[in-house]
Amino acid sequence: MNYMRDSNPAYHIPVLLSEAMDGLNIRANGVYVDCTFGGGGHSAQILYHLNNDGRLFAFDQDGDAKSNSLPDERFVFIPHNFRHLTRFLRLNGIAAIDGILADLGVSSHQFDEATRGFSTRLDANLDMRMDRRQSLTAEIILNTYSEQKLQEMFGLYGEVTNAKTLSRTIVNLRSKTPFRTVNSFKQATADLVRGNPNKYYAQVFQALRIEVNDEAGALREMLEQVPMLLRPGGRIVIISFHSLEDRIVKQFFKTGQFEEKEESDPFGNSKVSSPFRVITKKPIVPSENELRVNPRARSARMRIAEKI
Repeated sequence: MNYMRDSNPAYHIPVLLSEAMDGLNIRANGVYVDCTFGGGGHSAQILYHLNNDGRLFAFDQDGDAKSNSLPDERFVFIPHNFRHLTRFLRLNGIAAIDGILADLGVSSHQFDEATRGFSTRLDANLDMRMDRRQSLTAEIILNTYSEQKLQEMFGLYGEVTNAKTLSRTIVNLRSKTPFRTVNSFKQATADLVRGNPNKYYAQVFQALRIEVNDEAGALREMLEQVPMLLRPGGRIVIISFHSLEDRIVKQFFKTGQFEEKEESDPFGNSKVSSPFRVITKKPIVPSENELRVNPRARSARMRIAEKI
């Protein structure tokens, strides 16, 4: 059966779909993990490549994604953050896997659902939680974080050019009127916009979203678990949409750690021994044909590694 018919492209169009399947190098009887189920596009194609002995476990912390669950006895949906990868696989009797895929970032559904607060285009409460069971929201961050902490967040996660000025202004303004909604925040900070307003607020909101959901922390925790889970020859495929995430993935694939220090012996040979063989020396990017169909894929970067 071609499960692409059963996935939900209206919820989210899967990015770099054929490239991801090629990258996973799927074994028909293998055990696979989709860390970011979303609309089920990647999961549906993984199932298509599996035989009756294959199994697929899909994680998604967003409760809305569960409605896209695939009706297949080989498929298990796990409604949790992929940072808990090993724990929930063990609860399902899985100690080793043959491949793992993660399509990081925000789904089209999350952007387009006005009440979620992810989009700069739609007015809503400043929420941005992927998992609505958690308490931290963008509103809490904007109204409670120190100026220094806001500056670090906007600079690191959003690469906002005037992060320092923006942070100082936020702290001054919120003492009079706390920030509650997307539009009120944009109106209050409109004079600070540098360059294209849409791009500027996209960077600001990206920083808030990454902080709300601890996306960088979750990515690191998941990656740390992969070397023990992947069988030799198994593949890991990561699609990122932000330079910080891409650097984390690139460094971990190369060295098996997150620090960028190079240790070498007296002869200049590297002491760092990665558990992976890097398949992609440079990241794979969407084709022009894909971008015509799905412009939101423009910043996607895919990296692939194989367990040694």
